[in-house]
Amino acid sequence: MKNFVAEPLWQALQELHRQGMLPQLPAHLEFDRPKQQTFGHLASNVALLLSRSAGRRPREIAEAIASALPHSPWIEKCEIAGPGFLNFFLRPAAFQAAIATVHAEGARYGSQDMGRGERIHLEFVSANPTGPLHVGHGRGAAYGASLANILRFCGYEVFCEYYVNDAGRQMDILAASVFCRYLEAAGQALPWPFPKGAYQGEYVRGIAARFRETAGDFLLSAVEELPDIGCMEDGDLAMDVLIAHLKDRLGPEAYSRLHAAGLDEILADIRDDLAGFGVHYDNWYAERSLMQDGAVEGAIARLVAGEYTYSSEGALWFRSTAFGDDKDRVLRRENGAYTYFASDIAYHWEKFQRGFGRMVDMWGADHHGYIPRIRASLQALGQEESALEVLLVQFAILYRGEEKISMSTRAGEFVTLRQLRGEVGNDAARFFYVLRRADQHLDFDLELATRHSEENPVFYVQYAHARVHSLWRQALERGLSVPAGEDLPGLRVLEDPRELVLADLLWRFPEQVASAARDREPHQIAFYLKDLAASFHTYYNATRILVEDEDIRLARLALCRAVARTLANGLALLGVTAPEQM
Repeated sequence: MKNFVAEPLWQALQELHRQGMLPQLPAHLEFDRPKQQTFGHLASNVALLLSRSAGRRPREIAEAIASALPHSPWIEKCEIAGPGFLNFFLRPAAFQAAIATVHAEGARYGSQDMGRGERIHLEFVSANPTGPLHVGHGRGAAYGASLANILRFCGYEVFCEYYVNDAGRQMDILAASVFCRYLEAAGQALPWPFPKGAYQGEYVRGIAARFRETAGDFLLSAVEELPDIGCMEDGDLAMDVLIAHLKDRLGPEAYSRLHAAGLDEILADIRDDLAGFGVHYDNWYAERSLMQDGAVEGAIARLVAGEYTYSSEGALWFRSTAFGDDKDRVLRRENGAYTYFASDIAYHWEKFQRGFGRMVDMWGADHHGYIPRIRASLQALGQEESALEVLLVQFAILYRGEEKISMSTRAGEFVTLRQLRGEVGNDAARFFYVLRRADQHLDFDLELATRHSEENPVFYVQYAHARVHSLWRQALERGLSVPAGEDLPGLRVLEDPRELVLADLLWRFPEQVASAARDREPHQIAFYLKDLAASFHTYYNATRILVEDEDIRLARLALCRAVARTLANGLALLGVTAPEQM
């Protein structure tokens, strides 16, 4: 979006440079938005920045700049504030030009080239496929998908990936859980109560029943000599004993079928759920492939060759304290098994091998302490620490009015993302999820999300878009002319303060998009849309738009259409629809 002040300000600086007052010019110009318009529409501190090299007081330089400003059809006046700030006040023509720009750029309005084709690997959600996605995962999904949209809108080449944790202990626990329910489905009574360390959800019972229908009774051989885990108070230890028994009794092939029974069905459900939520990935990366392809051994071998490891008590350790971590970390246990940390090192190293120079990972907030060790491993592998960005996502806390809904994944007590979508709809879920910074707690009120009132932010924004389209229908029903096609009517009649406030907000949209991309904060777009919708509703309620005067009517409709276009562009970035009727 055009900065109506930058060009005349630069001309003034060049003139003072020619006169010898300014020995050097700034590398670039920066502007701030004053919080109150009594201080102008744009402000610059360039006089303060140049005062040292010029050997003059900032206010003296500011006065010289203001005097050297050439005539501009956009700038009404320039005032000097404080020690030397330049406050610029714009003419209505500048905001009228902003409206014209929205019409000219259409669906691309607000887009940027700041990414310049830079490749970004974006990994988000990546929930263990041990059960359906719940509402906590939904926040990461909405955040990641929205951020991907914003970054692409700003010119970045974004590659979205879901890291499938299909290896390790949690998947073994799922397999053992399915086995126990499989025995129940086969009419075999368990010799002890269903293990408390197993996954308790009803979905496990369904997986087991369907598996028995297709696989038959071949797992029943594992019933023989089942270990007595019922007497074990340690639920985790009990599951480990059961898992070891199943692996030994069934053998690799049969256990692999049992393992895949839960994994394949749950992963298919996750894929379908996310696709229904409008969240799509370029790749689903299996953790098991790291083992099968030798990626883990290769990455660890590089650390060993670089002398970043040592052996102690039969285990292999990474010297992560050499890179600022609070303690060294185990890579390979004394039994020869690699740790999750080793797999994560290999996965991130493999991303670099695929040509990604920048990685953005979204993790649960409880993984904060994991960041230093991953960055340490990347440094040891020869990569810059800054190549990895980690964005932390707090789980959403679900409410129904004043009632908090408790959740426990292992106990099977949770609201699934699919249930949430069914109750409030995709639009409300996507918008509500990004109403706060991702690292802040989010209270998600189910009752509010379905309310058709201005208290519901997504309804309020969508209603503003629908209202614009209702104006078109009303005008046509009354036989009134409307702006034709892409032709833009005269906008000079738009001088009402409310109209200029709306146009000013439209002008700010590209800046807001760029800021959201830089800060990795989709909530900035949600906040902007709420402000734009509120300003439009105020204008709509206070101003008669479909007036008899054709020039005024066409100009006001053009303004409204620009508002609708901007709302639609912003909602699209958040994965929310822009309905024409509500």
